[in-house]
Amino acid sequence: MGRQWLQAKREVANLKKGQVVGKLVKEIMVAAKLGGPDPAGNARLFTAVEKARRENVTRDVIERAIKKGSGTGDEKLVLEHVVFEGYAPNKVPVIVEVMTDNKNRTAPDMRLLFKQGQLGTSGSNKFLFDHVGIVEAYHPDAGADLEAAAIEAGANDFEALTHEQNDDVPDGAAGVRLLTDGSAVHAASQWLSANGWTVVTSEIGYVAKNYPELTDEQKAETGVFLQKLDDYDDVARVWAAVK
Repeated sequence: MGRQWLQAKREVANLKKGQVVGKLVKEIMVAAKLGGPDPAGNARLFTAVEKARRENVTRDVIERAIKKGSGTGDEKLVLEHVVFEGYAPNKVPVIVEVMTDNKNRTAPDMRLLFKQGQLGTSGSNKFLFDHVGIVEAYHPDAGADLEAAAIEAGANDFEALTHEQNDDVPDGAAGVRLLTDGSAVHAASQWLSANGWTVVTSEIGYVAKNYPELTDEQKAETGVFLQKLDDYDDVARVWAAVK
């Protein structure tokens, strides 16, 4: 077969990169739609643009996405925000946020994905999560005081964040994950950015109140299913009660 496997590997890599770029562009549009076109006043948009730049998304593509999302360009963004609730394998609660231009297409697709994951019937589970502001950032000084940063940024809670948990956090840096009130996300992000921190996540999301105990095998099984959800084009975020 010669080196056909190498070509196949490259094709898979290119496909994955295309999916990543597509999701980043959609995230820019959604962030601009929700918070306006100015990254300086829209923390979610700022972090989305920075991630897109790291993936070598061109300036023109980024600017078009901002204009489309904010409605300041010739094209208008028509996306509906839909939340699906259910359970991953091993009874792990899951919330899936979707941004779609065709709910009649997306809803059956999501039901099929849940069914393929052998979840049984989906059900309401938002009561198992806190709806909070989430800010993730890193400081080049590995000895940076996380607690002091959390207090100064106005967070309600914090935890250390590693490269393994978020690959935007470099090895050797001090990573932190802040939980805030929904209205305090932007202020927390601004404080961090002004004090030597690089913000890599700034959004409102769902954090599980409790985490089921899982074996390594169960974690792997759950992870495979969550990845399938995340790979679906219309999925914006997957929140799960998995450490």
